[in-house]
Amino acid sequence: MGKDLKGRELGTGLSQRKDKRYSARYVSKSGKRIEKYFNNLPEARNWLANSKYEDNYNRFGITSTVTVDTWFNYWYDNLIVDLSPNTRRNYEERYRINIQPSIGKMIISDVKPMHCKLILNKMLENYAGSTIRQTYIAMGTMFRAAVMNDVIAKHPMNGVRYTKPIKSASDHRVLSVEEQKRFLEVAKSSHNYYQYAFILETGLRTGELIGLTWDSIDWDNRKLTVNKTLEFRHKQKFWRAGPPKTQTSYRTIPLTAQAFNILLELKEKRKTQKLSDELSKVLTFTDRLSGQTSKLVLSDLVFINYRTGMPAKNSSYDTHLYKLCEAAGILPFSMHTLRHTYATRAIESGMQPKILQKLLGHASIKTTMDTYVHVTDDSMQNAINQFENSHSTLQIGVENGVNK
Repeated sequence: MGKDLKGRELGTGLSQRKDKRYSARYVSKSGKRIEKYFNNLPEARNWLANSKYEDNYNRFGITSTVTVDTWFNYWYDNLIVDLSPNTRRNYEERYRINIQPSIGKMIISDVKPMHCKLILNKMLENYAGSTIRQTYIAMGTMFRAAVMNDVIAKHPMNGVRYTKPIKSASDHRVLSVEEQKRFLEVAKSSHNYYQYAFILETGLRTGELIGLTWDSIDWDNRKLTVNKTLEFRHKQKFWRAGPPKTQTSYRTIPLTAQAFNILLELKEKRKTQKLSDELSKVLTFTDRLSGQTSKLVLSDLVFINYRTGMPAKNSSYDTHLYKLCEAAGILPFSMHTLRHTYATRAIESGMQPKILQKLLGHASIKTTMDTYVHVTDDSMQNAINQFENSHSTLQIGVENGVNK
């Protein structure tokens, strides 16, 4: 039985310190000694009673007294296993690099908005706005799950905002018609020409392109199905297959004549192409739609590097693009710019936004229009010309700039 400074009994697990604060402590079922300090006795008693109850009846051992580290590990290993590998990796990196050093050892119920805001403030000088936003999302999603599961009562990020601007949609690179022509002309002599041209005809993501297999091609109906991705994990040094980014990323795309011809040429070249022994491997992953295990047979991949006989690594494409851009005399861009360009050309050609949304595999039309569709100088001039031609017969009394 603990006592206060005047010698009065307070009850098991309770005592008063010399600084007049009250200590509440107990030993959890796992044998860990848990202790916390309070400014008054009622708070100490309430916390102790609630904590002991949670420890006794929470079979997962996740209570308001666990550390942020413990909650993150539980959340990451059990609650977000259905997210895409890239999303999970982003959450893990932002937590390990930016969040954990500040609050990882804190009791989760002790985390306040000021602690979360300080994490974001520390990033202002050395991080881009997009990375700060990723940290904000990772932290917010993790704590929101804790609130939903009654681990904590309040979301510690209520009222917390980040202020550093991120790259706006208008800042995303997209090739003009002239730049696209110059790029393709230079790229024709490169070993990755088919890949670049294929994205400009289909709008595939890089991982979808790399993971495209011959069994996904419907030759009779001239369509391809997107149902898997492939990427090279540089830290672990292995290839990883996975499902498309989201459920709406599963899609079937009609092929343009150019895209279909590219596949025909690649099919013919495969007869004499160098193929690595590594292509005998079969990778497995969990299908997002069925929950069942799916397979990706490396020997069935469409795009194989001519030199290595293996698929080209995702990072090597961007490196190669920079060299081609220099040769073409245009500003450098990444693989994703080709997807942006495809979307913009599609809208310029008159394609309905809802159709483009389905072709790109977006859940929201807002994502399609705000992020991937760009208004180029050429498209603005063409729009003005169309407007001018459509209503020229309605003009009355205006000729050569003089009112009649």
